[in-house]
Amino acid sequence: MYSIVLVDDHAIVREGFKRLIEMEPDLEVIAECRCADDAVEAINHSRPDLVALDLSLPDGSGLPLIEHLHSLAPDTHIVVLSMHDGEPYVSEALRRGASGYVTKGAAPEELVAGLRQVMQGETFLSSDLRQRRAERPSEALDPVNRLTAREREVFLLLAAGKAPKQVAAALGVGQKTIYIHRASLMGKLGAGSELDLYRMASERGLLSERKG
Repeated sequence: MYSIVLVDDHAIVREGFKRLIEMEPDLEVIAECRCADDAVEAINHSRPDLVALDLSLPDGSGLPLIEHLHSLAPDTHIVVLSMHDGEPYVSEALRRGASGYVTKGAAPEELVAGLRQVMQGETFLSSDLRQRRAERPSEALDPVNRLTAREREVFLLLAAGKAPKQVAAALGVGQKTIYIHRASLMGKLGAGSELDLYRMASERGLLSERKG
């Protein structure tokens, strides 16, 4: 019997996933968590075989939580279940240690297939993500898609003409943090100025992703 912890702040979503998972005779949901703190407590207490994790949690992003849970329970596998299907989110989740990524728009049977594949030590992406990567393999080579989710947010705001102080206010972080992200993303993109960021975002049609 494989033990699973569900982490999602929507009770209806958790219940749906739980019913689907527990239709399988060898899968059991042993805990349901609505936030990162609850997840940490559950993983510390039960050391499950797998965590099914949403990225949008009321007490912060699930991306840093992936690394934290790995440090607490290195043998616990993590599968992301998320409405976010953008390549930066997928790449960053896998980079931080997730073994699978299933979008919430995927067919229900894909979730069970993904959980089983991950528990066998493999990596799993839902079919919509696999298809996108097959159709647009050049995306993986685009330096913009090597940005973390947070770096992408900073990139788009700077490209839209926001000053670091305004970016910090928009994202609710300190200016020092923004300067750190700015230096990192500009290095990854080979950009020398905000004008370069504007050009790169404009060429890719990304400036409409974040406004204000």
